[in-house]
Amino acid sequence: MRRTPVIATALLALGLTLAGCSSTGTAEKDSKPMSEESMAPSSSPDDMMMAKVSGEFEGLNGKTVQGMVAVEDGKVVLSGFSSDEGPDLHVYLTNGTDEAAVGEGKLVDAVAFDKASQTFMVDGVDVSKYSYVVIHCDKAKAVFGAAKLS
Repeated sequence: MRRTPVIATALLALGLTLAGCSSTGTAEKDSKPMSEESMAPSSSPDDMMMAKVSGEFEGLNGKTVQGMVAVEDGKVVLSGFSSDEGPDLHVYLTNGTDEAAVGEGKLVDAVAFDKASQTFMVDGVDVSKYSYVVIHCDKAKAVFGAAKLS
């Protein structure tokens, strides 16, 4: 039972290490210089993290992915979800639907291809920075499907 906290800690450490070593990774994206727009009092980071966005999945690359996704209050919620089976399926927040976008995106968690309702925590993530939720097979390096967020 102690396996989950150990795995989560190891993944967090690995992610922080990779982000610190990457010249084009998320660490660079998050350290943008402040502009007048980012200093505007009307939109705080908390407001952006709480924004509700949603979309409908569609299959890509000859794969079938169906269902709806909603991102709100630090959660990614899948409903009516189904996907072709894959050996290593994961949910990502991205800005596109290709491999490069997945590589630059935010890994959310592993996803079950045959479980209609699934909820994943994404506390502290500014969802306004992402325009898609992507279902990706990490082992095969293949995008199975995506939902455009709006």
